[in-house]
Amino acid sequence: MHATLTVIAAVCALLALAGAMYFALCVWAARRFRREGSKVSGIDFEPPVSILKSLKGLDPHMYAAFRSHCLLDYAEYELLFGVNDPNEPALELVTRLQRECPQRKIRVIQCPKVLGLNGKVSTLAQMLPQAKYEHMLINDSDIVAPPDYLRRVMRPFAGQRVGMVTSLYRGLAGKTLPSKLEAFGLSTDFMGGVLVARQMERGMRFALGATMATTKRVLREIGGLEPLVDCLGDDYELGARTAAAGYKIELSHVVVETALPDYTFSSFWSHQLRWARNVRDRRPAQYFGLIVTFGLAWGILSVLAAPFLWWTWTAFAVVALLRILAAATVGHSVLGDPSVMSDLWLLPLRDFVAFAVWLTSFAGNEIEWRGLKFRVRNGKLEKL
Repeated sequence: MHATLTVIAAVCALLALAGAMYFALCVWAARRFRREGSKVSGIDFEPPVSILKSLKGLDPHMYAAFRSHCLLDYAEYELLFGVNDPNEPALELVTRLQRECPQRKIRVIQCPKVLGLNGKVSTLAQMLPQAKYEHMLINDSDIVAPPDYLRRVMRPFAGQRVGMVTSLYRGLAGKTLPSKLEAFGLSTDFMGGVLVARQMERGMRFALGATMATTKRVLREIGGLEPLVDCLGDDYELGARTAAAGYKIELSHVVVETALPDYTFSSFWSHQLRWARNVRDRRPAQYFGLIVTFGLAWGILSVLAAPFLWWTWTAFAVVALLRILAAATVGHSVLGDPSVMSDLWLLPLRDFVAFAVWLTSFAGNEIEWRGLKFRVRNGKLEKL
């Protein structure tokens, strides 16, 4: 028994040290991203822009998100809201927005057709012909943007062969613990992985739904939005197809905020599992490599297996230090999340929950989305 526990402790300690190396990579990637941001040219590129938002249901702080897009410091842009249902409840907020911001070009586009299982993309595909400008930006309905958002997102298009610009985001947690865990995970886990992938792959090969800025020309070259109407990870696919067409995807140095609902543990688990199975389906090798990102959990398990061995405590101390450093660097220094430092006590819980989601994700490919059950296969949804 003693020998078995020692072997288990050794395996866990090795995985913990591998995790420590990963967290060191997060710190390096985050600091490099910050240095790049300080060197960004002050030359502005401000073409007229169409902002497209697909509406389905009500999100927390939704009106604040809408209003932030009327306060952008930008010369010329329009706001387009697409709806499939003429009785969509979010339309009341759009009407209020039109009344309170008459100086802005705000239009509602009726999108009655159901082109596929991804309602968001189905709506966006019908909105696209109605967009007035060549440059466009697609983002989620719950995104709160700072006044310089559009200027900073459009600036990289002044470069050569830039086909898309995306951005990092942080979560505004609700009142429940699961909501806080998701927001904390976004700032200290997921965004760190994005920055590491950007460095390891020598550029972005995917996009994030918080910001997908592109042009009509690029969309035509990659076949438009219609091929994505059955895709779960439409943001990933749109970015991957843009990169595959030979275009650069730039990561803007502006950070936006998304409001998270007051998840129950059940809804939180469903959301996390949906994201995990989609990533596993699209990037299986990289997804298996996530085993090292649970370094803190491995360090704790190593100590629990053999608390009498000095090297288990050493491995735990090293990985814990680097985990905290990575969380602070990415979450606080890069994303500017004001809650990260006070919520560091959530790290062990967050990592064990993420580890459990990762393990569970291998037990099938079924997900739940908007109350319906689907199967994910080759990036596409299949209704059960």
